[in-house]
Amino acid sequence: MSGSDREGPKEACGVFAIASEQAAENTRHGLIALQHRGQESAGICILRDGKCHLHRGMGLVRQVFRELPPGWDVPHDMAIGHVRYSTAGDSSVINAQPFAVELDCWRLSLAHNGNLSNGGVLREHLKRQGAILQGSTDTELILHLAARNHVMGETPWRALQKALSFAEGAYSIVALCEDGMAAVRDPHGFRPLVMGRLDGKIVFASETSAFDMIGAEYEREVEPGEFIHVALDGTTTSSMLPQQARLGHCIFEYIYFARPDSIVFGECVYKVRKRLGAQLAREAPVDADVIMPIPDGGMYAALGYAEESGIPFDLGIMRNHYIGRTFIQPTEDDRRNAVKAKLNPIRDAIRGKRICLIEDSIVRGNTSRERVRTLRECGAKEVHVRISCPPHISPCYYGIDFAEKDQLIANSHTLDEIRELIQVDSLSYLSLEGLLSCVRSHPVGNFCHACFSAEYPIEPQGVVARC
Repeated sequence: MSGSDREGPKEACGVFAIASEQAAENTRHGLIALQHRGQESAGICILRDGKCHLHRGMGLVRQVFRELPPGWDVPHDMAIGHVRYSTAGDSSVINAQPFAVELDCWRLSLAHNGNLSNGGVLREHLKRQGAILQGSTDTELILHLAARNHVMGETPWRALQKALSFAEGAYSIVALCEDGMAAVRDPHGFRPLVMGRLDGKIVFASETSAFDMIGAEYEREVEPGEFIHVALDGTTTSSMLPQQARLGHCIFEYIYFARPDSIVFGECVYKVRKRLGAQLAREAPVDADVIMPIPDGGMYAALGYAEESGIPFDLGIMRNHYIGRTFIQPTEDDRRNAVKAKLNPIRDAIRGKRICLIEDSIVRGNTSRERVRTLRECGAKEVHVRISCPPHISPCYYGIDFAEKDQLIANSHTLDEIRELIQVDSLSYLSLEGLLSCVRSHPVGNFCHACFSAEYPIEPQGVVARC
């Protein structure tokens, strides 16, 4: 998994769902494989003896579910799970997922990855209608809308579909009630959601790495706009939401968020990242002694750059793997303190070398400058930086918590100014055209790259809610 100490960007969460006799234990393992997508809270809801049971808490999956709750170790039918990252000041168990609501004789539980671009508008509408909102997530908004659209005696699935007709933006959702399980993806397909099988039983997850963890076989993506219902007997029914939309797969999943061993949007992340590095070497060659990644985010792009350029690859920065993903620590002080324990230079690999440092992205630039200073203090002769994505110039409204626009260094500084600020001998970014040439599973028009181009598939309305 990629993980560095930057002040952002930050992924919101990961989801998992399964229909099997060991649903809780498999969900626990699946969430551990998705831990890189959120480290502040975890939760699981199971269906047992015809009733839904929910447990969630703050911390890593292995902390929240050090042991399964009493009674959860017996065979049961279905489960959904969630890991979450929250923005600063929003780290509270009240926002931990899954969420659950009572609908006459049903209990509907929901876990969600993504942001609603009209979340602020929906929140104000619901408050004017008398809704009592406990948390600050758009997941709660979806459940309120479902409750208002529920008709007595119907299953909640129709109400959920009606609720999503009001939602704009990104949502990959897994849901559970006494009638079965469901998975749904927004019509743009912003965030990933995949389907697999474990001994013939259906499994859903944000990434295929969760399938590998439990021995499940990857089958396909949940299609953009697809609503899949899994009945109690395992029968699946697929339908499509009515919205028509251009696709907008988040290209930053390939650059940064997804695990390199995952298949995302139909393509292996590892292969894409190596292509990014090779394309970067063609666009921005360097006269250096060694290609060196920032672990772990720049690792595979650095491999691609080294292979294409013929310059030796070496590891000059040691990562402590017992430290979590520092960029999703909630405050800047937390992130800075964590990185000191996480990344440490190997002086003998640095001293006297002309180093080409491969980064996956630069957001504010503060930590990049600190890294360069450390390399020079260790005796680096030259430091050149190559970034395996284009400059970030715009915030994201679909599930990635980038800094605000005025805090993005590339939005307010030229390339030369950034080079001077981070104090490197040379600096180059991958071009947008070069980035798009490295993804091959879909036509390039199917990807969202608004953080690099400011071309938004959906314009946000009001304050964007957070999952």
